[in-house]
Amino acid sequence: MTFDLVAHTQVGYRHNWQSWYEAFCICRHCSRSTVFLLSEKGIDESKAIRQSGLNKLPVAANKLVTVENYVSLKDAKAISPPEYLPPEILSVFSEGATCLAVGCFNAAGTMFRLCVDLATKSLLPEADANGLSSKIRRNLGLRLPWLFEQGLLPNALQELSSCIKEDGNDGAHDGTLGKEDAEDLLDFTFALLERMYTEPERLRLAKERRESRRAT
Repeated sequence: MTFDLVAHTQVGYRHNWQSWYEAFCICRHCSRSTVFLLSEKGIDESKAIRQSGLNKLPVAANKLVTVENYVSLKDAKAISPPEYLPPEILSVFSEGATCLAVGCFNAAGTMFRLCVDLATKSLLPEADANGLSSKIRRNLGLRLPWLFEQGLLPNALQELSSCIKEDGNDGAHDGTLGKEDAEDLLDFTFALLERMYTEPERLRLAKERRESRRAT
């Protein structure tokens, strides 16, 4: 199918160069509209889009962008992820948010628990020390208390973290999570990811801007 790209808006920015867009398109066959989620393929493609605009390119847009998805009812209620997440964690969080939006609470809980699992593994030291063992490395329910005890996670998140072992295990093994349980897992996961990835990157970018202003 061929679509005419009528209008677009930038909805995201990643890797310090890649813009993501929602593009309003009309199918030439049936004349119905679709909103596609598009990402720039590379830095050179990004520069070309900046020069002419996505809907005024001299070539077909799909030569410069990748169709990541399309906007549907599942996107209407899905919560946006924290900024500056690593790609693998962003993918898992987005899947969890979609599951939550469409009422798949057990699947959502499992995905949010996986986000926390992936993120907290990066905080563990290479060598076992202060009670750290292979069992703690493998088990998220044991890993989180150890990380809090060692000061590797902020104490402000500790109370919220209780849902991970209880609700996360229920979702993975028993299939008994309800909406409130999944939302508890979302709250902790979102707060943790913001602390680990969003806030440090915002501070780094603010420092870069400050240094750039002082250098001019």
